[in-house]
Amino acid sequence: MEKGTDLRRVLQAAYEQKISPDEAMAQICASSVLPVGSVACLDISRKARCGIPEVILAEGKEPAHLRSIAESYVRSAGRCIISRLDPETAVSLMEWARARDISSSWSDVGRVLVLSTTAGPEKTGGIVGIITAGTSDIRVAEEAGVIAEEMGCEVRKAYDVGVAGIHRLFPVIDEMQGCHAFVVAAGREGTLPSVVAGLVDRPVIGVPVSTGYGYMGAGQAALASMLQSCSVLTVVNIDAGFVAGASAAMIANLAVKS
Repeated sequence: MEKGTDLRRVLQAAYEQKISPDEAMAQICASSVLPVGSVACLDISRKARCGIPEVILAEGKEPAHLRSIAESYVRSAGRCIISRLDPETAVSLMEWARARDISSSWSDVGRVLVLSTTAGPEKTGGIVGIITAGTSDIRVAEEAGVIAEEMGCEVRKAYDVGVAGIHRLFPVIDEMQGCHAFVVAAGREGTLPSVVAGLVDRPVIGVPVSTGYGYMGAGQAALASMLQSCSVLTVVNIDAGFVAGASAAMIANLAVKS
């Protein structure tokens, strides 16, 4: 990606003493931030710096602001990921992008739109397994999957294999033996991540999903259950598909480098 190349060039120049450390710092800082009017300040070097792409959260943004942010980011970085996007706005953005020769890929279930002017992310060899307890959990799992793929990972999926029919899970575990990390999404009582973590020798990230009703509904019981797991389990916030997918991809990518 262009920004990664720019950062490498500056660091090489500093290493060769062609520029001073202060000059290098000034150039890096200047190229790391992209203001968009008075509404946004984009972190355009996050992927080069952290390995995690910047993701634009669509919720709460005015359509005009969202479009300006998306255009600025995709023109600068080559790819732009927009999460929590409603279908109507997604269609409008895709039509706008098509008129400007910007490619788009829309996950209707995950509500994630990827805009790009470059080829897809380079494959790293990392493999992430994504499992859901129920069909209602797929929307969060799909968000995690898009993020992991944008970070270069292969994603293997298995949906609706929760503990109410636990026999469905065991063939999935066998099929996912090659995964470097797992994302397991579950609502209601949130048991499945703990079960998976007790069956595999790889990191498992539990995602409580805001399904369920009544006492401690909307993901609260699932979150509490995962936090109390006696299996070794990492837990993210309710519906935090992006965080789970990015965390799993970082683990997987580190695994293939070692």
